This record gives sequence, structure tokens and C-alpha cells, in this order.
Amino acid sequence: MSEQNQQCEIAWFSALCDDDYEFLGVHDPYLKSSWEHCRNIVMRAEEGGFDNILLPSGYSLGLDTTAFAAAVATQVRRIKLLWATRIGEDWPPQLARRIATLDRILGPNADGTGGRLNVNIISSDMPGETIASGPRYARATEVMKIVRTLLNGQSLDHEGEFYKLKLDPPRITTISGKAPAFYFGGLSHEARECAAEGCDVYLMWPDTMDKVRETIADMKARAARFGRSLKFGYRAHVIVRETEDEARAYATRLLSKLDDEAGRAIREQSLDAKNFGVQRQAELRQAAGNDGYVEDHLWTGIGRARSGCGAAIIGTPDQVLAKLRAYQAEGIEAFILSGYPHAQEADLFARHVLPHIKHGPLNI
Repeated sequence: MSEQNQQCEIAWFSALCDDDYEFLGVHDPYLKSSWEHCRNIVMRAEEGGFDNILLPSGYSLGLDTTAFAAAVATQVRRIKLLWATRIGEDWPPQLARRIATLDRILGPNADGTGGRLNVNIISSDMPGETIASGPRYARATEVMKIVRTLLNGQSLDHEGEFYKLKLDPPRITTISGKAPAFYFGGLSHEARECAAEGCDVYLMWPDTMDKVRETIADMKARAARFGRSLKFGYRAHVIVRETEDEARAYATRLLSKLDDEAGRAIREQSLDAKNFGVQRQAELRQAAGNDGYVEDHLWTGIGRARSGCGAAIIGTPDQVLAKLRAYQAEGIEAFILSGYPHAQEADLFARHVLPHIKHGPLNI
């Protein structure tokens, strides 16, 4: 394998939201979202050399992300945490204070120039309530502006549609003295405008290469209208094996015990099961061939038992590496990867692909 000079961030995923399986759709008590199991995934990712790890959040699913992040932050020494927070369940000044506190618990990065916390902003409803897409994303934009102002150490005098606040910055600051990177995803027009105005890293779920190219161009133009620029991330599952036949066989095995009705129930239990991005993942499955591949090495079978990110990069180490580099060539600078079971697949990727790609935390 040859190495290329372009650096990217490689993150893994800790299955806090009841999302770990040996066979998709078949719940295994050994893989349930417990403190012990999810901590093990984080520690394995750190040992394997990953730069970052996503701690997802789902109101009705799994563990509380904030409590988990605070606890695991005392046990890791190098890896960054991408802590997910649901905007509909929080109050911006408290959110700013919580981010600063988690950043302090986690501690400085290797060169001491800043902290190791990133924030995945989720534009969510308040549990039990529903707000239309446009206002919901407008609220998320306001929250990102408020939190960024406070964590940048500036006094706040905000008169918005959702919040009217006049506040001093939190006494507890982040290690860097500024807001951490905000990662954010969404495909609708409202979501894209929110991202363009408020986030630092725009995240995409799996899609065909032409759609990746099209989305990046669109988001660059939208951000430019706000006088901003974005970095781009790509969230996908991965199956890497010594041969392509072995990788494909493992994908088939993952689905071998899936009942279609159970898969539908899993897809629909998420609060975001009807959003634009989820619908696009369904379209990919429908466009795929009988074997589930929508383009070379991109398999949509995962989405039969998952709401959200529903496709996997599949192949040999060289094939997976080539696919990642193709995304890099289109402008992707960060990858958030996962596989089933998560700890096992983190080890395989760390051994067979990670040493051959130049990677490190995003510089924002």
C-alpha cells in the first residue's frame, strides 16, 4: 500500500444507542449499551489509534450521552470525543457550561494547545413535542450562535426568534478559551442553511460519489454566502477483510437472521426516522442492485435494520483505502466509521487500514 500526503481525521463510533449486533436485528445481551460495553469500544478505539470517537445520542435509546462522556473522559488519554447533544432537550447557557466542563474533564490535546472535545449538534424536538423542520433548524442556528459566543469568552446580548438572552460568559472556559468544533448534518434545505451559517464540520451519510460531490459544492456555496467556510465529514460503516469475497460473505452473514418486520421496527423507533436524510438512505437501498451495492464497494444492506447511516464501505484493505481516498479527493476531511460488532471491527480497521492512511485530528 502506498501512503498519500493528504491528512484526514479518522473517528470510530461507540454504540450508546442500543446499536450493536453480531447479527443485524437480533439483540444480544452481551452487546447491549451498557457502561462497560460502550467504554470498551472507546478504549479499543483509543488503543487502535483512532483520532476521535462519536458518542451518539437518542432520547429513547440507550445511555445518557453526557453522563457517559464525563465518565469516559477520565479514562482516555489521547483520543478526542465527539459528544452528541440534542438541541431540543437543552437550554443554551447550560449547554455552554456543560461543554466547557466536559472539555476540562477530558483535558488537553497532545501539544497542549487546546482541548479534546468536539460537539455533534443534533437539531431535535423536545421529547413529546413536535416542531416543524424550518423553525427547528432555525432554533439550532440560534443555539450554535449563542453557545459559540459564550464559549469564545464574549458577553451575550441576543434577541432572536427563540431566545432573548443577556449574559456574561460562563466562569468555566474550555481549555482553548474558545468554542470547540461543531459537527452537524442534514440534507434538507433548512438543514443545509443551518449548517452553512452555524457549524464547522458538515457531516454526510453514505451516498454515491456524484451526490457527495454535488453536496459539497452546494454547501461551499451556501457557506460562502454567510462569509464562512466549512470542513466536510463522512459517516459510514465499514467491513474490511483479507479478500473481497470474505468481506461480502461477512456482509451477508450480518443479515442472515434479520426478519424484515423486525428491521422495519428498528428503523422506525428513532425520533428522526422520517427526516430527509433517512429518506435518502432508503432511496439508496431501492436504487441498489439485488446484491445491495449501489456503487463499487458501497453496500446498502445495513439500512435494512438501522435508521440513519445505512451503508457500508466493503472490501479488502486496499479497496477500502482507495474508497476513502476517493472521498478525500472530493473534499472529505473527516471520517466517522463503525462496524458490527463495533469493538471487533474497530480492531480490524485499526490493524489493516489505519496504518496506511495519513490521519490526525481536524485543525479548526
